[in-house]
Amino acid sequence: MTLFDAHFAAALQKRDAVGTRRVLRPVTRETGAILRDGQRLIDVSSNDYLGLADHPLLRERAADWALRYGTGARASRLVSGTLDLHQAVEEKLARFKHCDAALLFASGWQANASVVPALCALSVAQTGHPMIVFSDRLNHASLHHGCAAAGVRQVRFRHNDLAHLETLLKREAATPGLRMIVTESVFSMDGDRADIPALRSLADRYDAFLYVDEAHATGVLGPQGEGLSGGLADLTMGTCSKALGGMGAYIAGSRLLCDYLINHASGFIYSTALPPAVLGAIDTALDVIPGMDTERKTLLGQAGTLRTILNNAGFDTAESTTQIVPVLIGEAQRALDVATALEGEGFLTVAIRPPTVPAGTARLRIALHVGLQDADVERLAAAIIRLVGKEQ
Repeated sequence: MTLFDAHFAAALQKRDAVGTRRVLRPVTRETGAILRDGQRLIDVSSNDYLGLADHPLLRERAADWALRYGTGARASRLVSGTLDLHQAVEEKLARFKHCDAALLFASGWQANASVVPALCALSVAQTGHPMIVFSDRLNHASLHHGCAAAGVRQVRFRHNDLAHLETLLKREAATPGLRMIVTESVFSMDGDRADIPALRSLADRYDAFLYVDEAHATGVLGPQGEGLSGGLADLTMGTCSKALGGMGAYIAGSRLLCDYLINHASGFIYSTALPPAVLGAIDTALDVIPGMDTERKTLLGQAGTLRTILNNAGFDTAESTTQIVPVLIGEAQRALDVATALEGEGFLTVAIRPPTVPAGTARLRIALHVGLQDADVERLAAAIIRLVGKEQ
């Protein structure tokens, strides 16, 4: 027992009472299959959209680089942890994202949570005034955390409502300080897209820096899977842990941006560098992804089929247009019960509940991947319709 155990227990009991307690439930992966408690499941919950986490070429290069260069980078990038491998992968990432430079981070959370404060500090240092951050209300928690860590008050605009954003930009036009628009390109809980060209236009009109989180678009959307920012963002953050099938994240933008972050982003400065095996997987994914147009077309087509079936049955899939298809359930415990029932049908999915999503919008977050057959998608839709009907 520790001093706070009674308080921990009380806090967890509150979560239990409203159906929002999180628990870890391990699975075993065997040649692409997911096993839990001896049951084989079809995974419709992970972010491995292109199946690259099991791709033989990624496995081979990850293993090869580990054997050749060791299991760890041994230090932070600013000590002795910068390998020529890091710089080579960063150059390849920059070309992929049509930017001058890129900088690797350990994770997307770490990147957003440390880069946003670093950029906010720039405003104070250069103008003497806080950064004015215009943030989509449904941005990822790491972006909101970054703003909180910076001590800035976000000017939040209604989700994907660019008219509202422009109203706020006009309202703050005379406020001193640098200004920044922050958005995701594909929103991780709703599966919808931001209008990046329109955001670029607004950013230019109101002298704002455009920060785009491309975690769920990279690899899946855009020409050759390059994402939606298309060189339009001043800063693109992307992860290597989703469609790229590995681990890590990156910032892509100008050379001066990356040099600034090397000096000011705490998550970069004080973290051990990514290990060679991880770099090998990233390097290979960047070679493989441009040639996967057929897989991307099939994936997005299956997502469209799933939405159509569910929408025709009266289900709300929000504004999804991507491989992420939310099925809004409403109450947290009910969403949990449906997810559990789906597991009995052979599908591994996850109930997303508050505080991850707003109260009253608990949902199943269906994340499709290229390993699914059309029949799997149709069977999943039928199971959701049947099981949610039983819960009503």
